[in-house]
Amino acid sequence: MCATKQYTVIYADPPWAYSFSKSRSRSIESHYETMTIDDICALKVPAAPNSVLYLWATAPKLLEAIRVVHAWGFTYKTHCIWDKQLLGMGYWFRGQHELLLVACKGAVSPPEQSLRKGSVFSIRRGRHSEKPAHIRDCIMSWFPNASRLEMFARTRTAGWDVFGNQVPCSIELGAQNTMESGSTAYNSRVTQGAEAAHIAEAATS
Repeated sequence: MCATKQYTVIYADPPWAYSFSKSRSRSIESHYETMTIDDICALKVPAAPNSVLYLWATAPKLLEAIRVVHAWGFTYKTHCIWDKQLLGMGYWFRGQHELLLVACKGAVSPPEQSLRKGSVFSIRRGRHSEKPAHIRDCIMSWFPNASRLEMFARTRTAGWDVFGNQVPCSIELGAQNTMESGSTAYNSRVTQGAEAAHIAEAATS
């Protein structure tokens, strides 16, 4: 795995941890392994000096997402909304949308004006926490020649390097000076997940 490559585009869907589920069957952990905010912030993200971050966040995690943006060395610029077209769970409101935050490091130009989209994507949700492939495709069209990394990926997509515990990883991520143990533990689980993914992929080829 490459440990020194830097990326112009970072696309991340962190496994946010939630504490409000009343039953195990409805908890996030019943779908996938989560990380604490400190462990997410501690990851050494291999972003180039001039780079852009697209970061998924739910409404309850907005402030934590802003914290991640800063911890990874980016400055928040704007966001778009994914309208899932279906009602989910919630207390104050039943959630029907997620936020895709955009943040920059250094000097990064926005997409060409002819390629810019509206700030609301209305796409029917699929599997639990699965994000629309259309948005990844839009990012590729905006930055066709950029080096791109998808963090916490669940599938491999042509034109992207990937990091996560559900795919064979393209890169290893260390931890910053703080919260070393949590991020190291996640990287260990990433390695185990990548090995399992390799085995599954070989079995079906």
